[in-house]
Amino acid sequence: MSLLLDKKGVTIAILMGLIILIFSNIRYLVAMLVFLFLAVIATKYRHEKKKSMGIYEHERGWINVLSNGVVPTFLAILSPQIGGIPYLCSIAAITADKFGSELGVLGGEPVSLENFKKVKQGTSGAISITGLILSIAGALFIGVTAILIFNITPTKALIIATAGFVGSLVDSLFGVLEEKGIGTKGTTNLICSITGGLVGYLIA
Repeated sequence: MSLLLDKKGVTIAILMGLIILIFSNIRYLVAMLVFLFLAVIATKYRHEKKKSMGIYEHERGWINVLSNGVVPTFLAILSPQIGGIPYLCSIAAITADKFGSELGVLGGEPVSLENFKKVKQGTSGAISITGLILSIAGALFIGVTAILIFNITPTKALIIATAGFVGSLVDSLFGVLEEKGIGTKGTTNLICSITGGLVGYLIA
């Protein structure tokens, strides 16, 4: 993780991990660690090509950590009242977004959600078939992880994956505004995690 986060990012990540552990239990922390592990793999995968495309970020700062982690942390605090599904759905959403943005850029022909015209790889507010498939894969991975860690049913795992994928789609929609200078990657990440958690809460 330290290979991808600066000092402030590492500090905030540790604090959120402690909060998750204190207010919920070890299973919730493991789910977050699975996301972090997958995020490292997705970010590092073919990083030389990403560098040549001008879209590789070696270090993430505290804003990135906070925008991805604050909602799951809050949902972990609320888990005794609302259960663990919203938390897992939020994790699934940020994982789906990470897979779509970090791996989806390596293939496919992205189109803007604003006008459905072809755009260059890495453009905010754009999607590709490859990116969508990888987003689904990321969300499903958290669903399967939830089966193993939380002993939930496949039906609930599918709910988690669905909520995660919806969250990543909403992230892309708000990416259109980001591309226009309205908002940042941090705000779209935040909206992504909120959407995943909210959809999970409403469905579950």
